[in-house]
Amino acid sequence: MTDTETPMFIDIHAHFTTVPQALKSWRDQQIEEIEEHGRHLSPDGFDITDDEIAEALSSNQVRLQDEEGIDFSLLSPIAGKMAHHYGDQETSLTWSRLSNDVVHRASVLFPDRFANVCQLPQSPQGEIEVSVEELRRCVEDLSFVGCNLNPDPSDGYWQALPITDRYYYPLYEAMVDLGVPAMVHSSMSANPAVHGTCAHYLNGDTTAFMQLCQSDLFKDFPDLKLILPHGGGAVPYHWGRYRGAMQDQGRGELTEIIGNNIYFDTCVYHARGLKLLLDVVPTSNILFASEMIGAVRGTDPDTGRRFDDTRFLLESLDGVSEQELASIAAHNAFEVFPRLPEILEKTGTTPSTPAALTH
Repeated sequence: MTDTETPMFIDIHAHFTTVPQALKSWRDQQIEEIEEHGRHLSPDGFDITDDEIAEALSSNQVRLQDEEGIDFSLLSPIAGKMAHHYGDQETSLTWSRLSNDVVHRASVLFPDRFANVCQLPQSPQGEIEVSVEELRRCVEDLSFVGCNLNPDPSDGYWQALPITDRYYYPLYEAMVDLGVPAMVHSSMSANPAVHGTCAHYLNGDTTAFMQLCQSDLFKDFPDLKLILPHGGGAVPYHWGRYRGAMQDQGRGELTEIIGNNIYFDTCVYHARGLKLLLDVVPTSNILFASEMIGAVRGTDPDTGRRFDDTRFLLESLDGVSEQELASIAAHNAFEVFPRLPEILEKTGTTPSTPAALTH
């Protein structure tokens, strides 16, 4: 890979995991009220100052953007704290609105750094129309560019309908109408036998992929776009198994099934795994992402870089052309998030090449 031109890097998978403690404490209190007393905690009176939000981002996500050469990120609420299994529909709605409003304030404070992806108020026994309403509020009123869809609102017990069920169709209709994709992102695991970030998250990616491959969802919604995070879980590693299974079922080639509908991100934290992803999945279906700051926060002793420094890993790979790099770094994001270019145009965001980066 040559170094004659520096592409813009847009991280499509970032979480505001460093929110001020007051928000996490409020959530803990909400859960206690509904689980132990059957009461709904009102968000009235809850507040976090702009200075608290700015400090939480400046010393964490923004600092790492500068260090790792990320020009812009799509920021969403903490995935693990969506925790849809707690309480009821009202519980999920109140928590989702509060969480979405906080990440929106982050993008207002740092408009040249962040746009937003929303949490949906899913609930195991809830109505999907509630999620549709929150999606529309976030997109139409707050300029969000996408949403996170939990494939297992029971959080580790898989008691929910597959994401291809007609139950979800009103949400998909709204997504297509609004021009926004969904990242199919699991939340915490309430099942003590299944680790959250290293098992349940990857199980969710893998399970959702198989649900999609065995369905006709994209015949009903040809413009629907879904992103499988964490490199797609087991999918790239077992590509031949999935190809063979689909062939046995008469469903055709896997690349034709994913088409312009299923995408994978680069949240793979070692070079050999990332190289496998690029070797197996078409470049047009890969989006740059780091999940910063997320499941893994330490430094890899083999590289001296943070495990989630995925730009460094991507640029360290041999055989990646400038065109492929540019597509993964930003161009594909513009295709999947059609509302994003207008936001970037307003901010005048341009690529950055920090001195700390090596090639």
